[in-house]
Amino acid sequence: MNLQRDTKIDLSGPTIPTIFKSNKIDAWNDSDSDENLDQSISHRKIIRRWNQLSRLQRSLIYVFFTVLLTVVLVILCLPKPTSDVNKIKRKLEQDALKNVSQAKEPASNLDQVKKVIYDIEVNERPVFSGPGNARQFAVVESFKHAWRGYKEHAWGHDNLKPVSGMAYDWFSLGLTIVDSLDTAYIMGCNEEFEEGKQWIKNELIFTKNKDVNFFEVTIRVLGALLTNYHFTEDTLFLDKAKDLGERLMAAFSSPSGIPYSDVNLGTRTAHAPEWSHYSTTAEVTTVQLEFRELSRATNNPMFEDAATAVSEKIHQLPKKHGLVPIFINPNTGHFLPHATITLGARGDSYYEYLLKQWLQTGKTINYLLDDYVTAIEGVREYLAKRSSPNKRLFIGELASGSEAFNPKMDHLTCFLPGTLALGHANGLPGWHMTMAEELLYTCYLTYAAHPTFLAPEITHFNMVSATDDMYTKTADAHSLLRPEFVESLWYMYQLTGNTTYQDWGWQIYQGFEKYAKVPNGYTSLANVKSEKPIPRDMMESFFMSETLKYLYLLFSEDRYIIDLNKYVINSEAHPLPVHKN
Repeated sequence: MNLQRDTKIDLSGPTIPTIFKSNKIDAWNDSDSDENLDQSISHRKIIRRWNQLSRLQRSLIYVFFTVLLTVVLVILCLPKPTSDVNKIKRKLEQDALKNVSQAKEPASNLDQVKKVIYDIEVNERPVFSGPGNARQFAVVESFKHAWRGYKEHAWGHDNLKPVSGMAYDWFSLGLTIVDSLDTAYIMGCNEEFEEGKQWIKNELIFTKNKDVNFFEVTIRVLGALLTNYHFTEDTLFLDKAKDLGERLMAAFSSPSGIPYSDVNLGTRTAHAPEWSHYSTTAEVTTVQLEFRELSRATNNPMFEDAATAVSEKIHQLPKKHGLVPIFINPNTGHFLPHATITLGARGDSYYEYLLKQWLQTGKTINYLLDDYVTAIEGVREYLAKRSSPNKRLFIGELASGSEAFNPKMDHLTCFLPGTLALGHANGLPGWHMTMAEELLYTCYLTYAAHPTFLAPEITHFNMVSATDDMYTKTADAHSLLRPEFVESLWYMYQLTGNTTYQDWGWQIYQGFEKYAKVPNGYTSLANVKSEKPIPRDMMESFFMSETLKYLYLLFSEDRYIIDLNKYVINSEAHPLPVHKN
């Protein structure tokens, strides 16, 4: 048995049994003369075996050693990397291309990679030079008018009631100050910016025993603090953002990781709303930009990991050609079956943040793009219809329960043209831009159809009519001075350069000035169909944060005052930097 194991087969000649060697300990004790003799015998054996090879076998050996020598020489002659930094950069670029939806690495290794990435990235601070033309000056004066009324009658409170001159609190976080501060910075309103900054420094606290809406506080307060930190590099804003972010993390404490809707910032606890066991789909999927940016700014992956896990969970759930119901259970992690499907209230920003997350992360998270493209195809197939008689394109809804088509469109849906155009500018199909242009015109008509030149909260469309394509029910005729249409106008203006969009925006701005302006600010309206609309006595924080900001940017002669190649804009119009990974 041993003999068979120790016998080698030489294919170039006869079988030659292997000579059994002596014990290794004995060999180490041999003398030098014995070693020389062994070497001589070994050399002769090599020569004898070489002579036994055929000419072909010798040629193959020559070729083998020639190739080996050539490879060695090539490797030695290759230029060496100039430094270890280059190796790290190349490794990070390779890692960044991996789809994060694949199996995760151990947490410790992942954290190390993220920290290295955060350290290397450096974002430029934007430079704003103030208004450059008459339209921009007019918008700046509108902002200052609203700020003065708020400062006089509601300073430190969430909202101003501009008709009665009273304050209104929702979360007791000074929403109007925090939410609109980056607007003041962009417009060059230095006095207002400093006033707001000092209030944030001295008065903004998150220790009150009070429930707040997780989504609203994330997009309005956390988003604003991060933008102001990025614009100014003042750590005051980052410190406040970190404190708030740590308290908001309680929302992710549900069994499924899908956030609860309500968070008590003081006690750091969270729960479902009193009226339902469900969270809103748009709300739980519209915090990722902010939590990711907080991780990048603080070098702590905790925030990004929690928010990204939600996106990954939603990605795995069944959908109707990418379209999602508007309610999801944070306990089970599943959608409410047969709930309404809409791109209006409670559904809208889910689709917006799919595309914007993909852009924020340097176009590296593939499942986000896949989900967005699939969803827009679903919109085209199930929700996009044309009215009668003029075939106006609009986006309807699938009703709760029956999933029957409902030909109504929220003003909120007018965010979609801008998002479609942004996707097309980043390589998505041409029909996305065609849909954007047609839908934008329909949104414009919802303004132009009324004597105030302001749009209602909801517009209904006729599918079979010989007269009017659209109509407004009295219950839906109010206006909150929402930003979604002027937001899309700005996107389209920057991406196309078409100044018609500026002219449309100016018409809307004049409507605000004529019908919504009051001595203490700007008020929402009860009925845009009336030539003398009754004021609703509320100035939402998004009017100063979003509506006036987008109008100011729209009227700029510099289309790239905030470059969409460098920034993603969150759902409350707060610009956040695009990252490479």
